[in-house]
Amino acid sequence: MYTGAPYFAAISALKVGADLSHVFCTREAAPVIKSYSPELIVHPVLDIPDAVHEVEKWLPRLHALVVGPGLGRDDALLKNVKGILEASKARAIPIIIDADGLWLIAQQPALIQGYQKAVLTPNHMEFIRLCEAVLRDPVDGSDRRGAVLRLSQALGNVTVVQKGEQDVISDGKQVLECSLQGSNRRCGGQGDLLSGSLGVLVHWALHAGPEKTNGFSPLLVAAFGACSLTRQCNHQAFQKHGRSTTTTTMIAEIGPAFSKLFET
Repeated sequence: MYTGAPYFAAISALKVGADLSHVFCTREAAPVIKSYSPELIVHPVLDIPDAVHEVEKWLPRLHALVVGPGLGRDDALLKNVKGILEASKARAIPIIIDADGLWLIAQQPALIQGYQKAVLTPNHMEFIRLCEAVLRDPVDGSDRRGAVLRLSQALGNVTVVQKGEQDVISDGKQVLECSLQGSNRRCGGQGDLLSGSLGVLVHWALHAGPEKTNGFSPLLVAAFGACSLTRQCNHQAFQKHGRSTTTTTMIAEIGPAFSKLFET
């Protein structure tokens, strides 16, 4: 049912600079996702009985994991995802959680409690759901920076990116705000571009270490970079396509946008 989201996330990772991009999905979704691009390595294993074992075999080769785009909320599927999260944490693999992955975390926050190599990327409604589950308090809409900071702290300094008109990012110690110009056109799917690119940037930032991120948390810097890149792609695509801008046209801008932001 949801084949676009995993494709957008996976192809965005490749466009940013990942050597390889793997998609672990259900058997039914695999042929569709594979048909979108020959560049992706597609594994139709997520809904088989030994899914956790099948994915775990690949974990030593992966530098980051993006969980949630196109996932859905099937109980059997989510049970497998829980096992994959635990196996990934045991290997200290960075995990970016978006979309229905965030719904799972709202049901069971203990899955990422205290795991400081995790980044959550909620939109407005997903953020409210997480706050209600973790903080047990209504969200103060007048203080977004404070709300994101508190949620991160309550989760044990897990990095949180609240997407919005401005993206607010916190690791429970510091708060950054990304307000780079995008456009008035927000495409369904651009959050997948963000999560896919973030997976690559998180690995690079952790590899570089805090001595090369000016003392900021590497995950915080990676999140700010991914937010900036997504906004720049949105801006450039809108300049060319106006109201007909889609996530596909945004993905075509990843290379030029990356160069403009980070290489000039």
